[in-house]
Amino acid sequence: MQSRLRDRIFDRKAERTHLQEVARSLGLFSLAFALLLTACAAPADLLAGPLQVTDGLGREISLEGPAVRIVSLAPSNTEMLFAIGAGSQVVGRDEASDHPAQAAEVASIGSTFGQLNTEAILALDPDLVLAADITAPEQLQSMEALGLTTFVLANPSDFEGLYENLETVGELTGHTVEASELAANLRARVENVIATMGDIDRVAVFYEIDGSDPSAPWTTGAGTFQDLLIELAGGENVASGIQGWGQIDIEQLVIQDPEVIVYGEGPFVVTTVQSLSERPGWDGIAAVQAGRVIPIDTNWVDRPGPRLVDALEAMARALHPELFD
Repeated sequence: MQSRLRDRIFDRKAERTHLQEVARSLGLFSLAFALLLTACAAPADLLAGPLQVTDGLGREISLEGPAVRIVSLAPSNTEMLFAIGAGSQVVGRDEASDHPAQAAEVASIGSTFGQLNTEAILALDPDLVLAADITAPEQLQSMEALGLTTFVLANPSDFEGLYENLETVGELTGHTVEASELAANLRARVENVIATMGDIDRVAVFYEIDGSDPSAPWTTGAGTFQDLLIELAGGENVASGIQGWGQIDIEQLVIQDPEVIVYGEGPFVVTTVQSLSERPGWDGIAAVQAGRVIPIDTNWVDRPGPRLVDALEAMARALHPELFD
């Protein structure tokens, strides 16, 4: 079955290339018309020449031009594509891609954390599969063995990395202007938060990722984007002694005595403000005593896409509400 689908995608690519060659001899108008016959959504600068862009794995990826049929393998990728105006070029997306609402109308190719439906991906005839750090190496190898062009976007370690990812997606899709404008807007919002914080006194913050075990909840330490958000929002992460993600026992947390507790809120999170505040031993923490237990949408924080800026603004309001009254 995969062999037949692979032959089909190669035939379609050959047909599209032939149409482009014929159209070039008839002028730019005919080129646009011929490409429309392939039922591909046209990005802003479709007539741009060949592209060669370095992906997050350091590979030089070549395209004949801006991608017009894209399969996204990560929710953050999908959000970026729609945010820069390339949503109509997305023909397939992973099951977890649920934002914006229009993404739900795009065909699902399964979960990145499971077995990708490569037959479904081939049938969508993509000229680009946009992957991410969460995409398993064996999944990339499987798709590339079928002749699919894959491009991996690396997780950004800071906001500059986010802006660079947006610019890259803009180049890949022919939406360079929109991507640059969005990056500039996001940069201005981040700089506004930083300027608002100024030299204020920092508050001690505990960020909970998972409280399934309330005696040793999972948190986020140094080197994570959550840690960066806390710092830029005027906080001091009480778990900064942990590298990456890890657990902290309740005794140590009580000693750290955070002034604010923030946790990720989402459809699969059972924690609530009330349930967290009622945990045995947690009533001795300053944040619980002061009622400063605050949820933030986990998708804003955990997805390395444009809504990371929403997460920063929400974090700043949670830590320093007096600056936003």
